Amino acid sequence: MKKIGLIGGITWQSTQLYYQLLNTMVAEELGGQNSCHCIIESVNFAEFSKKQAAGDWDALHKEMTNIALRLQDAGAEIIVICANTMHLSAPIMKKSLTVPVLHIVEVISKAIQAKGCKKVLLLGTRYTMEMDFFKDILRDQFGIEALVPNENDRDTVHNIIYNELAKGLIKDESRKKYVDIIKKGENEGAQAVILGCTEIPLLISQADCDIPAFDTTKEHAKAAVKFALG
Repeated sequence: MKKIGLIGGITWQSTQLYYQLLNTMVAEELGGQNSCHCIIESVNFAEFSKKQAAGDWDALHKEMTNIALRLQDAGAEIIVICANTMHLSAPIMKKSLTVPVLHIVEVISKAIQAKGCKKVLLLGTRYTMEMDFFKDILRDQFGIEALVPNENDRDTVHNIIYNELAKGLIKDESRKKYVDIIKKGENEGAQAVILGCTEIPLLISQADCDIPAFDTTKEHAKAAVKFALG
């Protein structure tokens, strides 16, 4: 089994979910007492969040690269960033690494393509919804059009992630807000929705959606296990 290097803490709630998924999936594949061979470096989300809000992406790219290098030096054979937004750093990280970075957007795009969906609603942090790194890969590499909510709804999605889900707060009223936003996207022609923040699956699941819901956390973990056991 290959060793997986996880960059966690962005947030710890979703990192915990990654750890659970990875170990559960390995046990399902290998049986018995098997579990995932992995190492984690977990960051202080408050520091990352402050730099994100200030637009200090260069500092974040440098920090992400240094973490990945430490994981590589510790024996990691693939790097898994346990957050969608910080895949902004992936192209820069790859320049300094000799091991691959498992890109969450490429993973989820393949899953969407396999289902034949051509137009999807993208939910995530404001950075994921408004910057191009996620949408460009969907469009340029996989021919998938990404819709995003209107500005007010983007604020709602973002604020629930940072002010509730990042703190482990799960509220029924917030779930309803997300469901309403997803329905708007469906009315605009979205054939599926991407749960494009690793915290969103803590709040929303397929059971809440009338259209297919693509869980980036689960698909990312599944791809990591496939690599580790391949």
